[in-house]
Amino acid sequence: METVFIISALKLVGYGLAAIGPGIGIGIACYGCCVASARQPELAGRLFTNFIIGAALAEALALLGFVLAFIL
Repeated sequence: METVFIISALKLVGYGLAAIGPGIGIGIACYGCCVASARQPELAGRLFTNFIIGAALAEALALLGFVLAFIL
């Protein structure tokens, strides 16, 4: 019975470690969008749209990992 709790705890720790990747990815993408918007303000709308799409994809990977941590 204790092994079930240990495995569940390890799954959550694994998810926590896996969530670091999308967090770093969104941070780098936001930095790039801010720098590019500062250099070329006329492209800010297109850059922001691309940033939102990329952030949504990265966040979807994090949510997928969250769901799989509870399913498996």
